[in-house]
Amino acid sequence: MAAVEIKRIRKALGMPQIETFDQFKQFFDITMKIATGDFMKYAYTITAINIMHAEWKSCFAYDGMKAMGVVDKYECGIMLRIDTWLDTLGIKYTVSPKVTGCMMHTDGVCYREYTFFFEK
Repeated sequence: MAAVEIKRIRKALGMPQIETFDQFKQFFDITMKIATGDFMKYAYTITAINIMHAEWKSCFAYDGMKAMGVVDKYECGIMLRIDTWLDTLGIKYTVSPKVTGCMMHTDGVCYREYTFFFEK
C-alpha cells in the first residue's frame, strides 16, 4: 500500500521526478503532513546535506503490539512504509541501523539515519 500511497501523493502534488535534495526535503515535508497524524510522536531533522535523522518518541504500533502480547514477534511497519516510499520514488539511500523486529521493544528507542545520494 505504501508504494501506491506515495505515487498518489506525488501525482496529487504534481511533483516531477525528485532529482535534488531540496526537492526531496520539500516533498517529504508535505508528505509527512499528509500521511501522519498528531498521535504519531516523531521528529525528523536534516543534519547535513543528504542526511536525515528520524526519531520516534513513542510508537502507536509498538504500544498496540505490546498490549496484544506479540511485540516480540512484531516487525516494524512504520519504517518499512518510509523505506518503501523512497524505493518507489527511485531515491538512492542507505539507512542505519538496519533493524528487524521492533527497535522500541529491543532498545527502548526508535530512530533511523538516512543518507541520500543526491548530487545537488
